[in-house]
Amino acid sequence: QVQVVESGGGLVQAGGSLRLSCAASGSIVSIDVMGWYRQAPGKQRELVAIITKGGSTTYADSVRGQFTISRDNDKNTVYLQMNSLKLEDTAVYYCYTNIRTSSFRPGTNYWGQGTQVTVSS
Repeated sequence: QVQVVESGGGLVQAGGSLRLSCAASGSIVSIDVMGWYRQAPGKQRELVAIITKGGSTTYADSVRGQFTISRDNDKNTVYLQMNSLKLEDTAVYYCYTNIRTSSFRPGTNYWGQGTQVTVSS
């Protein structure tokens, strides 16, 4: 069994900062990719940022230079530092992980339950 639990969302004024955390636990052999997606009301879920086990990162154009993704492999945790938040960053943020629970099978996608980020004017 694998659990993926997010924390750190909330209400912040425009221009402020928030840090999201996501920790994976359970029968984990390795985690290849960790990252964040978001879904705003009435919109499709979109990629925010992902990071590989080796530290390579990919960002959506809309957040590059504003958000920073990082991970602690020893803690199976991924972070998203969000600075200079804008109204359009309001969304439910979902943690994404690709986790191997066996050395003989490919990884499986696991998602967190989502954490609300609301940016107010």
